[in-house]
Amino acid sequence: MKAPIGVIDSGVGGLTVATELMRQLPKESIIYFGDTKRCPYGPRPKEEVEQFTWQMVRFLLKKQMKMLVVACNTATAFTLEQLRETLDIPVIGVIQPGARAALTQSWSADIGVIGTEGTIKSKSYQQAIHHINANITVRDLACPQFVPIVEQGIQSNKDIYETVYQSLRPLKNFDKMDTLILGCTHYPMLRDVIQEVMGQHISIISSGEETAREVSTILGYHHKLYEGDEPPIHHYFTSGDAIVFRKIATEWMQQPIHHVDSIHLTD
Repeated sequence: MKAPIGVIDSGVGGLTVATELMRQLPKESIIYFGDTKRCPYGPRPKEEVEQFTWQMVRFLLKKQMKMLVVACNTATAFTLEQLRETLDIPVIGVIQPGARAALTQSWSADIGVIGTEGTIKSKSYQQAIHHINANITVRDLACPQFVPIVEQGIQSNKDIYETVYQSLRPLKNFDKMDTLILGCTHYPMLRDVIQEVMGQHISIISSGEETAREVSTILGYHHKLYEGDEPPIHHYFTSGDAIVFRKIATEWMQQPIHHVDSIHLTD
């Protein structure tokens, strides 16, 4: 089926998921919407996140997408179930795949989760993990300064390291913790610094790989994988500055980014 896979995020963070989708499903076209003008979603009330998420979804539905990936953890926590109940296409988020990957990786049954304020307050990762294994210790921590670093394209390693170090200090006191979930799709862009701060003994989990694997499985089950020979066309939409979006996306994805449009979202 030639129709594209839709990916939505509060900003550029969902590109970490889109990149993994392109790697695992190289024949599939992606349409991506990053709500960079209103990013971050983490501090916003649930009702506002729901409103913004639905605006992106309604826009992408006009592009005839065959599946929706909610790449924003906060939007996943607040809207996933209602999206699944309302839409007639498959919808997946990034929390369940990330939780499963962490459970597979951890040997000590002691897992950390970092994310936006909204994601951490929702306890979505804790619930997802305990739904599978109630005996796991989950230590969560909000890191609200991380998303602005990524969205603003801050390049100073010194400034980034200090911010990450100060933010993660509370987690460094837990000796048994062996796995850390990056509970925001922006955070993989800071993965190397996070790994340096936490230490090489900590396994860092990004949900992109597991999410892409689940997308492949679901599309295959519904016989919606594209099996033709036409090359994929990826289209990017942003509510903010298209030039800034293209610059950050090109740097992160390490490939030329074409077809970027700035869109004003309304109900």
